Amino acid sequence: MSQFYMVIDVAKCHDCNNCFMACKDEFVGNDWPGYTAAQPRHGQRWMNIQRRERGQYNRNDVAFLAMPCQHCENAPCEKAGNGAVNRRADGIVMIDAEKARGNETLAQSCPYGAIFYNEEIQCAQKCTGCAHLLDSAEWTPRQPRCSHTCPTGAMQFLNIEPAEMAKKIQDEGLQAYRAELGTKPRVLYKNLQKFTKHFIAAGVLVKGDCFENATVTLKGAGVEATQKTNCFGDFKFDGLGDGVYTLEVDAAGKKASCEVTLQGDAKNLGYIQL
Repeated sequence: MSQFYMVIDVAKCHDCNNCFMACKDEFVGNDWPGYTAAQPRHGQRWMNIQRRERGQYNRNDVAFLAMPCQHCENAPCEKAGNGAVNRRADGIVMIDAEKARGNETLAQSCPYGAIFYNEEIQCAQKCTGCAHLLDSAEWTPRQPRCSHTCPTGAMQFLNIEPAEMAKKIQDEGLQAYRAELGTKPRVLYKNLQKFTKHFIAAGVLVKGDCFENATVTLKGAGVEATQKTNCFGDFKFDGLGDGVYTLEVDAAGKKASCEVTLQGDAKNLGYIQL
């Protein structure tokens, strides 16, 4: 049976918040019987955007991680719900509002912070994947409001067989956020390293001028990679984890090397002068 999945490309998200506003538009003030009660105007972000700045001026960047409910196959909330949480045949995880009433622990069970407790109705709430729209023959886009309104194509909502999805994961290098939790989420990310990993960047100068096509080699922490500097003499090794690295530069026979330690952030080494 085909299943619903969402693929989010971190490289394409520029924090426009269209997905966040579309979610608010669909659920604030609107009860969807059988699916969810209305979302409060304030205090809940069923589509949250996390932000991370990496590096230091003037070689730094910002990445944005769109974070809806992950609709996990091994969902901690399902265990905490005591029968109030169920996973539909298509993979969407739902909260039964009546069965969940008064269970504040349910809202605290999500390791992604994607479940919220509505004090007014005494019930946990979260992203439903716009299941009420997916179940409606009148909603021809056949996708949630968030992905439907994304202007950059950063969000892809898929309805495919698990075997086909497994191949897509392999071919496109898709990853789960915080995979170590073992929750097996149905929301997967492309270019996740831009949010979770680090980079080492610098510029190469020879006699004070930018040097193009210098050979730069990085070794360490299980990594060995080589690249050429661009026309500004710059290079950038991305997707790196914490660890100690050796950097070697060869600019037409002029050489330099240094050791770089990454711990929790990217590194701008400034200019390497030869």
